[in-house]
Order: sequence, then C-alpha cells, then structure tokens
Amino acid sequence: MRALFAMLLAIALWPAVQLSTAFAADSDIARYQGADRHERLLQAAKKEGELSVYHVYPALPVVMAAFTKKYGIKVRAWRAGSEAVLQRISAEARAGRHEVDIVQNNAPENEAAYREKLLQEVRSPYQGELIPQALPAHAQWVGITLDVWTAAYNTDKVKKEELPQTYQDLLAPRWKDRLGIEAFNHGWFATLLGEMGEKDGLKLFADIVATNGISVRKGHSLLTSLVASGEVPFAITVYSWNPVQSRKKGAPIEGLALQPLIGQFSTIALLKKSPHPNAAVLFYDFMLNEGQQLLADADFVPASKKLGVQFGKTPLKFVDPGQALDMQDRWVKMYEDVITKKAK
Repeated sequence: MRALFAMLLAIALWPAVQLSTAFAADSDIARYQGADRHERLLQAAKKEGELSVYHVYPALPVVMAAFTKKYGIKVRAWRAGSEAVLQRISAEARAGRHEVDIVQNNAPENEAAYREKLLQEVRSPYQGELIPQALPAHAQWVGITLDVWTAAYNTDKVKKEELPQTYQDLLAPRWKDRLGIEAFNHGWFATLLGEMGEKDGLKLFADIVATNGISVRKGHSLLTSLVASGEVPFAITVYSWNPVQSRKKGAPIEGLALQPLIGQFSTIALLKKSPHPNAAVLFYDFMLNEGQQLLADADFVPASKKLGVQFGKTPLKFVDPGQALDMQDRWVKMYEDVITKKAK
C-alpha cells in the first residue's frame, strides 16, 4: 500500500515537476545561442499555445496578427499609456501575479522596469541586425523602432518659402499665433538643449513663446490632426510617422526635419517569470526580424540597420533613458517653466 501511495503521489506531482524543470530550461532559452534555437523555441512555444503582451504602440497589433498567422500562437494584448503599462507590471509583480510575457514601452519606462528587476536578459541572433544604440549593455530591453521628433506643417496654411531652416527662424513675426507643441516633450527638449547649449536654448524658446505664442496640446496624434485641419498651421514636435500616415489619408500636411534631430527608442522586453517564456522569446525574435519590415511598412522608423534609413545620413541624437529617469523632475520643470506655463 505504501508503494502504491508513493506511485500515485508521484503521478500527481509529475506535472509540477515537469513545469519546474521546463521553467528552469526556459529561463536559459532567452540567452541560448545554439543553431537549433529557433526549433527549440518553436516546439516549446506551440505547447504553450499563447502569450500575453502589454503595449503602448498603435502598430503592434499588425505584428501580433502576423505572428499568430505564421505560428498559430494566440496573442492576448492589453494596451494603455506608457505610465499605466509600467504601473501595471510593477503592481502585478508585487502581488506575485505573473500574467504578462512581453512588455512594449518607451525606453525610459522599460529602463525603469529594468531597475525594478522586473525584466530578464535576452540574447537574440537578430540583435546584431539593429543599430548599436538599440541594445543597452544589460540587454534587458531592446529598441524596435525610433520615435523621431520632427516638425509638421499644413501645406494650405504655410508656403514652402516660409518654412524655417532652424529653430531660430521661429522668432520671425510670420509665426505669431501659428505655432503648436506637444505637452509632454520634456525628454526631447532637454536633449535638444544639450545640443544647443542649455542657456542659449532656454533663452531661444522663451523668446519664441514670448514673441509669437504657442499652443500646447496633449498627444502627438492630436497635434498632428490639428495641423492637418489647419487649426495649428505649424507644429514643432510630432513623431516623424504622424504626418506621413495623415498625408496618406489625404490631409494637407508635410513633415519637416529641423536640426538637430532627436529620437527615442520604443522597446520590448521579456518579463521575469514569464508564464509563456518560449512563446515570448519566439515573439521577441520575430519582432526583431520580420516585424521590422512590418513596422517599416506602417511608416514607423525601425531599429534595423537596413530599414531605418528614412533620414539618410542625418545624425540622430538619442534621449538617454537613464538620464530621463534621473533628471525627470528637472526636465519637466524646465519644459513647463519655459513653454507650457507660458503658452498663449
């Protein structure tokens, strides 16, 4: 009877033993570099059958649908703003709830998740196909696209011969009551001032606001739509892909790349204690490989060396995600004091 009981107990516990063994192996698969990496991932991912993604990017559903179509693995997605996504993964981790596999967010938010020890390192063979700045040394997140800030103008309201060549040109009287800017671009602003010289940059933008006024709007998509409608003839900060997508719908809008160009990575990361780690790493690889073309087709700026060529040889200055966290209060105050609180 004791032998029978021991056998029945072993059978009952066998799934848990399998799960524990599999989890130990799967935590290593994220760093595995063997030639059979893809085959191992695919076989294990199909057994898992699904994965969960929290994201902020509007284009991600296209990539998730293509992933499901190719591999038959269902993706459960939840989308919210960058802060809300970070808060949710932090709260779930503190509560011992491990429900998400992949998080897609801006670089500063995923850097914050790294600092909170919520992520795990991934070493993918496709990381080498990205621009070097896309992968931090800790490899606990990776850049998939670049949000590059550019200006945008309504082609019915602004003539080409009027267009500014530099930010200093926005002091001209013709820009009075015609300018707009996004409300939370403190990372762009601080990085831009770092290139201009903080003292000179602060004075320039204070003078622009005082001389010509500026309309502050929350959301790059909203600001783009206001440019397209003509309510805001010239926006200083939209994402480069905003006017492209709007123009394809027939709107009278064009982008304008004023120098220096500032960009920030949109990133993905693998969560610690991911419930579907193999499917998650398979999706990670897919995002850095076929997903790059899908994002390029949607007019985003992929991190791929081959595809991210929208700005040619124009150098980009990147927002430092660590500085964005450490200096956030100062950067926000500086932006508010010079722009948002003085807006007319």
